[in-house]
Amino acid sequence: MSVIELGPNDVVTADPDTDLGTIAQRLASNNVGAVVIVENDEPVGIVTDRDIALEVGQSDDVESKAAEDVMTGSPTTLAADADPIEISEAIKEENARRFPVVDEDGKLTGIVTLDDLVATIGEQLENVADTIETQSPEYSP
Repeated sequence: MSVIELGPNDVVTADPDTDLGTIAQRLASNNVGAVVIVENDEPVGIVTDRDIALEVGQSDDVESKAAEDVMTGSPTTLAADADPIEISEAIKEENARRFPVVDEDGKLTGIVTLDDLVATIGEQLENVADTIETQSPEYSP
């Protein structure tokens, strides 16, 4: 299993000059927590719902601000063929929850999140539990 298999390949994106009002609409309509900011199909930043919320207290006209004004620039990316354990390592090192996934040319191919990692671990633990129950029918937690 590789990183690209864990998260969605359909990533919500925007250009650096996209206004936050448009980004907020994309977050809501796609039911996601982040928009990846791209230039030439390469991730150059990320804007999260939290970034927008924090900007509300800083600006009188949040909706018209450009993504590049609030985005986290140069986001840590993960290679599409990376081992899923790299998600956990990136979360720890970067203190972030979302990571754009890129191909060998640095082009955006997906996104993977802390939630994807937790869901995958849950599925794997369910498989282990099924095996234990099959091999030990008398076992009861």
